[in-house]
Amino acid sequence: MSDAILLSIDEGLARLTLNRPTRLNAFNADLARAWRDATTEATSRDDVRAIMLDAAGPAFCAGGDVIEMATTMGDGGPLTELAGVINEGIRALTESSIPVVAAAHGTTAGGGLGILLCTDYAVVGGRSKIGSLYANIGLTPDLSVSAHLADAVGQRRALQLLLQDRLLSAEEALEWGLVAEIVSGADAADEADRVRARAEEIARFWLAGAAGAYGQAKRLVRSQPARSFADQLAEEARSIGASFDTPDAKARVAAFAAASAKKAR
Repeated sequence: MSDAILLSIDEGLARLTLNRPTRLNAFNADLARAWRDATTEATSRDDVRAIMLDAAGPAFCAGGDVIEMATTMGDGGPLTELAGVINEGIRALTESSIPVVAAAHGTTAGGGLGILLCTDYAVVGGRSKIGSLYANIGLTPDLSVSAHLADAVGQRRALQLLLQDRLLSAEEALEWGLVAEIVSGADAADEADRVRARAEEIARFWLAGAAGAYGQAKRLVRSQPARSFADQLAEEARSIGASFDTPDAKARVAAFAAASAKKAR
């Protein structure tokens, strides 16, 4: 696998690290293919029950590599093709039954926002900035931004972000519901380490608990737009019954019942 993204798997946790730090982890063809391959592998392995996405260097992801676009692409065809490759990885994470946590220190912009939105729980740094900025260079949203942003923050706020030259502060992103937690540090490097540590702590929490149930809860929410309300209720009923039949749930339900009975005595 290309060094543009690093993949390691340890006791059920797959860690994916965007690794183009000198370009702020902006996507070029090499990173696009590595992203697709790494996400596909992580989500298809039976030994992976949680995924953590982080990044090397001072930023999480600056979107597409605009310098490479300007110097290597004569028309929009290659850009459409590149977006399609990255989208395969986005779909792999979004459509999987594995919970995904992001450690998004530094700046997240453009297509990087779409990468953040395809995760299920985001931890950012106190110095983090998050925005769109597509229109600044005459481009339109891609990499799931138009599909996921309004679901995350509401249509009006999505439009505010897309139609202005604006980067949200970490506090604003938290208030909007775009991220789940803020972690601060003594300086940028310390903060990045603390963000990664907190994201891994969340992933380990999933692994220590009923990871399969967390994954199915993620799947139910992520896949809901494809169903009618009646079909969603039916899918919830089917899913909870299937979950009850797993050895993990049987053991946990029995332990909960026994503890409750003991307290009632």
